[in-house]
Amino acid sequence: MRYIFLILLSLFIANNTEAQIYEVGVFAGGSNFIGDVGTTDYISPNQPAFGAIVKWNRSPRHAFRASVIFTDLNGVDAKSDDPRRQQRGYEFNTSIIEFAGGMEFTFLDFNLHQSGFKSTPYLYSGITVANHDNSYFLPTGELVSENTNSWAFGIPMAIGYKAKIAYHLVLAAEIGARYTFSDELDGSVPDSRDRSTLSFGNTNNNDWYMFTGITLTYTFGRKPCYCNF
Repeated sequence: MRYIFLILLSLFIANNTEAQIYEVGVFAGGSNFIGDVGTTDYISPNQPAFGAIVKWNRSPRHAFRASVIFTDLNGVDAKSDDPRRQQRGYEFNTSIIEFAGGMEFTFLDFNLHQSGFKSTPYLYSGITVANHDNSYFLPTGELVSENTNSWAFGIPMAIGYKAKIAYHLVLAAEIGARYTFSDELDGSVPDSRDRSTLSFGNTNNNDWYMFTGITLTYTFGRKPCYCNF
């Protein structure tokens, strides 16, 4: 029993000797869609995106993170490099709200309790869920709303660079892809209609969308106290 107590005590001390701090802030940037309608450029923001972000820096090398982002996803065949899409001439626009949570890993120690300039590249991944309207295309090319909405789960994969620019401010630039488990965001696969006659495109590939932008967060939190140990 004594050994178990000593192990738990050592874990508690280890956890509390790490500098922990919280961040809350905003995201601003752009989004672009990659699917069966429109262009297939990976980094080509064409719609504004904005949201809020919260982080808990659990250690100087990783942070838990949650965010909510609003944007429109837009696809226009006429802007595609594919002649077949240009000839087809489909176009869609849907508003989404994305909730995301996951973990951010830094390449270098990012201890915000230490004074001076700090910066590091980082990677982020986790899970996302985005609410979107359902629609489908008629053979004439007209986009018809189904007057319903769905939730599309996905996996975020982001890379960025962040820097402590002031005592309580962290600025970051980020490029992030979202691979979704849905093929319904662009109307290429109806949600409740006859899929066999109204579906088009590559139904074996799901939809993607990208966020490119910056975050500005305010940091707060008390430095851990070692006076009891």
